[in-house]
Amino acid sequence: MTADGAGGDGGGDLLGTELSDAVVLFHDAVGALMGLSAADHKALGMLRRDGPMSATDLARRTGLTAGAVTGLVDRLERRGHARRERDPADRRRLVIAATTSPSPEVAAAFAGLGRGMAEVTRQFSPEELAVVARWVGLTTATLRAQVDAIAERRASSTA
Repeated sequence: MTADGAGGDGGGDLLGTELSDAVVLFHDAVGALMGLSAADHKALGMLRRDGPMSATDLARRTGLTAGAVTGLVDRLERRGHARRERDPADRRRLVIAATTSPSPEVAAAFAGLGRGMAEVTRQFSPEELAVVARWVGLTTATLRAQVDAIAERRASSTA
């Protein structure tokens, strides 16, 4: 892969790049339905899926700086998608919680994606799906490790 993220080998790199582009563009389109960026939409998805978490935990999960997470949470609050609340386990601590369920438009977008992905899945044998699942798992772990590495480099360059 080249420094700008373009595929360099014409095969695996291009496949990964095209998949990444399609995923980001899908989430950008869904975010736009909500008046959010793709990054804000993904952070909201983490809050919905994993439940309330501290800003520090959200920063760690997203790879964003503390300041960027503050802005992100401010935007989610202004749009009514999240709120800061006291942690029930430690009232001195604040957590960020999602406040809304997906809108009908967002639910429809994910339902359409679900139908499309079910059709894709039907085209593969269980053995082929096991290979795809392994690739997705390894790719996800690699991407998360790279997010962590970038966040660590950013933190050490500002320290």
